[in-house]
Amino acid sequence: MARAEPGQRDSLFDAPAEEAARSAAPLAVRMRPRSLDEVVGQRHLTGQGNPFRKLIDHDAAMSLLLWGPPGTGKTTLAQVVSNVTSRRFIELSAVTAGVRDVRAAIDAARRELGLTGRQTVLFIDEVHRFNKAQQDALLPAVENRWVSFIGATTENPFFSVVGPLLSRSLLLTLEPIGDDDMATLITRAVADERGLGGAITLDDGVTGLLVRLAGGDARRALTYLEAAALGGPAGGLVDIAAVERAVDRAAVRYDRAGDQHYDVISAFIKSIRGSDADAALHYLARMIEAGEDPRFIARRIIVHASEDVGMADPSALGVAIAAAQAVEFVGLPEARINLAQAVIHLALAPKSNAVVKAINSAASDVRAGLIGPVPAHLRDASYRGAERLGHGGGYRYPHDVAEGVVTQRYAPDVVAGRRYYEPSGHGAEARYADRNERIRAILDGVGDVASPAPGGDPDA
Repeated sequence: MARAEPGQRDSLFDAPAEEAARSAAPLAVRMRPRSLDEVVGQRHLTGQGNPFRKLIDHDAAMSLLLWGPPGTGKTTLAQVVSNVTSRRFIELSAVTAGVRDVRAAIDAARRELGLTGRQTVLFIDEVHRFNKAQQDALLPAVENRWVSFIGATTENPFFSVVGPLLSRSLLLTLEPIGDDDMATLITRAVADERGLGGAITLDDGVTGLLVRLAGGDARRALTYLEAAALGGPAGGLVDIAAVERAVDRAAVRYDRAGDQHYDVISAFIKSIRGSDADAALHYLARMIEAGEDPRFIARRIIVHASEDVGMADPSALGVAIAAAQAVEFVGLPEARINLAQAVIHLALAPKSNAVVKAINSAASDVRAGLIGPVPAHLRDASYRGAERLGHGGGYRYPHDVAEGVVTQRYAPDVVAGRRYYEPSGHGAEARYADRNERIRAILDGVGDVASPAPGGDPDA
C-alpha cells in the first residue's frame, strides 16, 4: 500500500506540477510536519501514552474534534494522521463546502474502502460554520466509520457543534504555541531545505521579536519570517528593522463572538475591581486594537461604576457616563483617551459592592413573595375620594422639620426592619454610613426627632 504524502488528496495534476505547487506554497505550508515527532508544541496530545498518540500508533478508527486558536496546528495534526496511517486525505472547508460536497467526499471514501480497504481522513476545516443540517450529514459516515472524521474549529464546540456529532467525537483542545516551541519552529524554518534552506541568518533579537509578534500562532510566525526574508538582502542578515518593515503591528488574538471576547472583558472588569490600573489599561488597549465595539466597553464601565465602586466614590458613575457619551460624540480613535481616563478613575477609586448587594437583597425578598400592601399613609391622596379611603392620613412631610427626616414607617409590614443597604467604610461611603445610621435611628423613633413645623405636604 502506497504511503500517503502530507496533505495528499485526489488530484488531476502530475508529479512535477505537484512539486512545483509545493515549492510555491507559503513557508507555513512547506514546513508542515510529516510525522508526530516533527510536531512542535501540543505535547499534551502528541506525547507517548496520550489518547491521540495511541489512536495513531494503533492505526485505530477515529473521530476527532480539534479545538484551538488559529495557527496552533489543527490542519497539521490532521495531515499527520493521514501521513502516518497511510490514509487518503480529503480536506473540505466549511466556508465554501455544502452538503453535496460532504456527501460526495463520503461516497468516494466508501468506494475506496470497499475496493481497496484503504481508509480516508475527511478533514473539515472551520466545522463550526456548518449549520445543523450540514453537520448532521456527517453523522452516518462517523457512526459507521466510513471515514476517519477530523473537524477543526476555533469556536467553543459545546456551542457550535451539534450534540450528536460532539458525542461521537474525541474532543482535543490545542493550546497557543509556547515561546520556546515557537523559537524552535522559527529556527527550523530558517535551516530546513523545505523552508528557507539557510539562505538567511537572523540577527540577535529577531527570533524573540517574531515570537512576540506571533502571539502563539505558528502560521503567523512563519508568515512574518517569510515576509522579513523577502524584504531583506539576498543571503544576508535579517535584522529587527527588516521585521518591522514587514510587520506593522503585533497580532491581537481576539474573537468578538467567542471565548476571547468574554475572557478579555472579564479580565478587564476584574482588573478594575482589583484596582490594577495598568492591567485594566492593557485589556482596554487589547479590545480596542482588536476592533471591539467601544460602546460595549463603555457599557461595561458604566455597570462597574455602580457595581464595584458605588457610593465609595459617587462621582465614578458620572465619569463612566461621560466616557460613554464621548464614545458617541467623538468616536475612535480619540475616544480611547476618554475610555482610558474612566478606566483609571474607576481602578484607583475606593471600592464598595454595597449598592449591588443592596438591590440583590431587596430583589431576593421580592422574588420570595415578601410583598405587602403600601402603607395607607403613603398612598396617593391627590384624587377626590382618597381621604374617604384613608389614603395619606397621618403622613408626615419631612421638609416641615429642620433635619428633613421624621419618624415614620415607609416599608410594607412584611419587610419592616429589613436592612438592604449596608455601607462599607471605604472612601466617601464611610460618611454615608454614619449618616445612614443616624437616619435609621430617626425613622425608627430612637433618635432625636424634631417637632413638625406648621404646614404639610402640598401634594397630600
